[in-house]
Amino acid sequence: MSKKPPETLQLFTLPTGHTLVCMQARTPVGCFGFTVKGGSRYETAPETHGLAHFVEHTIFKGTTHRRAHHINSRMEAVGGELNAFTTKEEITFYTIFPKGNLARASQLLADLAYNPTFPERELNKEREVVCEEINSYLDSPAELVFDEFENRIFSGSTLGHSILGTEKNLAGFTSEICRTFVDGHFLPTEMILFYSGSESASHAYATISRHFQEMAGDSSVTAVKPPHRQQTIATVPQFSESRETGAHQAHTVIGAQVPGIFSTERTALALLTNIIGGPGMNSRLNAELRERRGLVYSADASLSLMADCGLFTAYFGCSPEDMVLCSDLTAHIITDLQRNPPSGRRLAAAKKQYLGQLTVAAASLEQTTLSMAHSALITGEVAPAAKLRSEIEAVTPEELSHAASLLSATSRLTLC
Repeated sequence: MSKKPPETLQLFTLPTGHTLVCMQARTPVGCFGFTVKGGSRYETAPETHGLAHFVEHTIFKGTTHRRAHHINSRMEAVGGELNAFTTKEEITFYTIFPKGNLARASQLLADLAYNPTFPERELNKEREVVCEEINSYLDSPAELVFDEFENRIFSGSTLGHSILGTEKNLAGFTSEICRTFVDGHFLPTEMILFYSGSESASHAYATISRHFQEMAGDSSVTAVKPPHRQQTIATVPQFSESRETGAHQAHTVIGAQVPGIFSTERTALALLTNIIGGPGMNSRLNAELRERRGLVYSADASLSLMADCGLFTAYFGCSPEDMVLCSDLTAHIITDLQRNPPSGRRLAAAKKQYLGQLTVAAASLEQTTLSMAHSALITGEVAPAAKLRSEIEAVTPEELSHAASLLSATSRLTLC
């Protein structure tokens, strides 16, 4: 029996000026797409809030080569899927498909990147779709509370508004505005192309390069975007707020601003977050709030690291009368980890669990590829798995204690 070859990761620069990240792996499927440094934080004027997300929706509505139904069926015809999403920092478009269809995928994505037409008739229909998405959040306080918390903790900055925008703004987004957005952001210096699959890196490079050259022509080489000046994210004073929504349950987010993806604390913060509220039922939040006291159905913690700052959040949903107790217990968990960080066998067990979870997550080609692309877009590199493992293994109790101290000035928002 032949031994499975190790995954290989390579970065290329295409003749168009794009950076291409390739990961060759033994898999029956492929994943190809591009990610653009043009998320909601780049919507600097209030009237443009929601534009990045609207472009994400409407880019599929037609190109100079294809109509909407051709775009939608192009990858589905071979059993693949076409997807997209918008975050604070990026817009990502990608497709998952059976191996052997990279040419089909790269030709389609290059067409979307350089030839979208944004027909007004289709835009009018999609406005209704996005409005329904906005309204659906109002019916889902467990999701709405995160948006509201982020808006509050990042108030006064370009991070402090909803990715979805407002119905008023949506009404003003025309074909010309969408096209201008694409022309200003979909540039080689602001994009990462990515591919994971069984094709060799040289074959992937040749295929993708050919299609992007065909679609982009000379425009991608000559177009240069002025350097973006990253806005300084001010620290908002601590807050503790409750808002009535008519929900029977109290949905609470407790969180704090933390250093970003380039900080030396990032690995300790990631491990600490997993200890506090990772997916395991033995996380501190689950053990204390659910297993020991039966106060919540679910509780978790998450960490989002951006270029210039980060955000730690802990979430739980409980009966309104238990909200204060659950908040106090969450604060106690953080304080205890600062004063008594795990060491010895406890720390080794926490690292083993976290590394195991990352190994399981890496089995998903889609998530691994998207993570790879995000890292390349924001940091300019993709750290090998071995480097990440060694960084986690090297975290000390003192570093965990310091990471917990960064969470001491937490704020709270409850929707109930």
